[in-house]
Amino acid sequence: MNPRSPIDSVVATTKGDDGTTGLLFGGPRIAKDDPRTEAYGTIDEAVAALGLARAHLASSHDPGEHAPQLTALGKLILRLQRELFVAGAELATNPEAWARLEDGRTRVSRAMVEEIERVLVETERSITMPTEFVVPGETLASAAVEVARATLRRAERRTVTLQREGLVPGEHLVPYLNRLADLLWVLARAAEQAESRPATPARHPSRPVLHPGAAGAPGTKGGTR
Repeated sequence: MNPRSPIDSVVATTKGDDGTTGLLFGGPRIAKDDPRTEAYGTIDEAVAALGLARAHLASSHDPGEHAPQLTALGKLILRLQRELFVAGAELATNPEAWARLEDGRTRVSRAMVEEIERVLVETERSITMPTEFVVPGETLASAAVEVARATLRRAERRTVTLQREGLVPGEHLVPYLNRLADLLWVLARAAEQAESRPATPARHPSRPVLHPGAAGAPGTKGGTR
């Protein structure tokens, strides 16, 4: 089949019509179902889900006492979206170009992990933490954050596979994804409480409480902490 001529589009180049895609800083093109593409593509999904959460927060138009909390949460989510582009860049770079990666710009840094940890602890202290498993869906924003969290856990799993194969440039990417997924679980609770909506317990009212720390219990925040 003869290749098609490029179309007059800023976005569509037709180069990917053969099922390949280019990576950051050039180098050989890889298949669109390559494990690296799968990993950074999953991060892209998480960014989109966070965008949905931010849009819901912005459309809440709560003029009451919780308005500052909703605004601050939206700003934090935007910051996290931008940081995830750094994680995506690290995954989307050919090994031959790893020397060109920069901490905080195209490679996750230790400082980024430490900042996520700081925000995590600060947010936990500012809300009422659930004492058992909860079901997502109390508010549109919190549900979207939960989708982002679950998606990020998938990105983390894909990245662990790449790390095992020596295809992750830095040492901080996996800890960052792990810690960020934890933070998103807490932010979902913060989003619920900012709209005065307590989380719904996962257990049926007639069943005994299963606390997150119980032996054999899956992780409250996605099971892969």
